[in-house]
Amino acid sequence: QVQLVESGGGLVQAGDSLSLSCTASGRAFSTYTLGWFRQAPGKEREFVAAISGRGGNKDSDEGRFAISRDNSKNMLYLHVNSLKPEDTAIYYCAAGGNFRDRRFPGGYDYWGQGTQVTVSS
Repeated sequence: QVQLVESGGGLVQAGDSLSLSCTASGRAFSTYTLGWFRQAPGKEREFVAAISGRGGNKDSDEGRFAISRDNSKNMLYLHVNSLKPEDTAIYYCAAGGNFRDRRFPGGYDYWGQGTQVTVSS
């Protein structure tokens, strides 16, 4: 069982950068593939970035997204550069079992409650 809590969201200007954090509690944190997803109003949840258990493999939907993790602190991070109004969404962190399924919400077993990111133009 893993509990996830996101933080770092807020209102930012287009062109700014933003860092999100996800704090995890529970055992065997380093065995989980971790991901970031986002969901805008009226849209489906979409993949943003993922990282394998020990951090050796990463994937992101755009070069503006940088994912990292610190297994010693049970933390997951997302840094986003050059924010755009279309990045406005609720951002969720998730923990799952297989890096192969990293781009699919169904590949994750645990989800945080999300943090709102709003980008003004």
